[in-house]
Amino acid sequence: MQASLFRSKIYDPAVVAKFYSRRPWKVLWRSIQVLWWVGSFVLGLQSDRWLGNEDKNLEKRAVQLRQLLTRLGPTFIKVGQALSTRPDLVRKDFLEELTKLQDQLPPFSTDLAMAIIERELGYTVEEVFSEISPLPVAAASLGQVYQGRLYNGDEVAIKVQRPNLLPIITCDLFIMRFAARVLGPLLPLNLGHNLILIVDEFGTKLFEEIDYQNEGRNAELFAANFQDDPTIKVPSIYWRYSTHKVLTLEWIHGFKLTDIDKIQAASLDTNDLIEAGVTSGLQQLLEYGFFHADPHPGNLFAMADGRMAYIDFGMMDQLGQDTKETLVDAVVHLINQDYSNLATDFVKLGFLTPDTDIQPIIPALEMVLGDALGAKVRDFNFKTTTDRFSELMKEYPFRVPSK
Repeated sequence: MQASLFRSKIYDPAVVAKFYSRRPWKVLWRSIQVLWWVGSFVLGLQSDRWLGNEDKNLEKRAVQLRQLLTRLGPTFIKVGQALSTRPDLVRKDFLEELTKLQDQLPPFSTDLAMAIIERELGYTVEEVFSEISPLPVAAASLGQVYQGRLYNGDEVAIKVQRPNLLPIITCDLFIMRFAARVLGPLLPLNLGHNLILIVDEFGTKLFEEIDYQNEGRNAELFAANFQDDPTIKVPSIYWRYSTHKVLTLEWIHGFKLTDIDKIQAASLDTNDLIEAGVTSGLQQLLEYGFFHADPHPGNLFAMADGRMAYIDFGMMDQLGQDTKETLVDAVVHLINQDYSNLATDFVKLGFLTPDTDIQPIIPALEMVLGDALGAKVRDFNFKTTTDRFSELMKEYPFRVPSK
């Protein structure tokens, strides 16, 4: 039973439940850890309310939340990353701190990482790589990346999965699912879905993300979609040196899209990069239906030749034809400033329930989106628009579908 659970590449809540229902001591110890740290944080928030220090301690509490999720490990870091894209659930002060979970995490031991590489590939590190960085160049929730070179001279990125992920993740998912069943009906959250289904969707995506061979296949499919696009770069996968826990791929030389100084120093046109990002994003959603579901600044790079590079294809998703057509309609209605039909599109896409009275929402959409459409690219502030839309989502019965 244990071997089959931890070798599984697909999340099955029934199998996970059966496994941990026979090991209550594991669940109890982990639950105590989670309750202790989460309870301490909630108590701090409550004390701020009692003492009238909410505004004064807001920044400190946001930092504490990020540190709390980091301390609780990979599953909770992924929860924090997911919440960092949910302005309908989290106030913007906390969102800004949660975005640091995307690419500012502590690494694990390099000695352990090298041992994982050797165990997975069946060769010593020296037999496979002529060079490899002594420390990771990036650390994420589920793994970390080293820069290396193959003996044929190719520069590569070696992505190594954190150790013992499955036991940690499956135990956390079991606890989250239990909590969703018990507490879900009591929580006044604007989720729009049964909370247990959200946990299961989260678990499914998490299992997909920790399978690096699945990530490699995603990257190749994404690359095939953009093979004729001179503005987009996708790293090649070195399958010979890749397994479910180690992924070797082409090294990308570039700058984070948020590093404006370096981009300008390289004489790159920021407007061209914006156009490439917007166009490729729309193609993913409206043409291919296969989209990168984690396009944060740590996964997008500007290259010296002007191309924009996508990396990290662990989180991908697929849209059906009906959804793609409705998205096209929404874009057209937005451009035409047809806010009545745009509100109807939000219903079709699942952002509003069918029984929602959209009449009071129409002028609110016009107020939030009207000014943005008239702005030039250089004057357009995306964050201001999203912040205003976040307030709109709190005021009206918006919800965010799982995709």
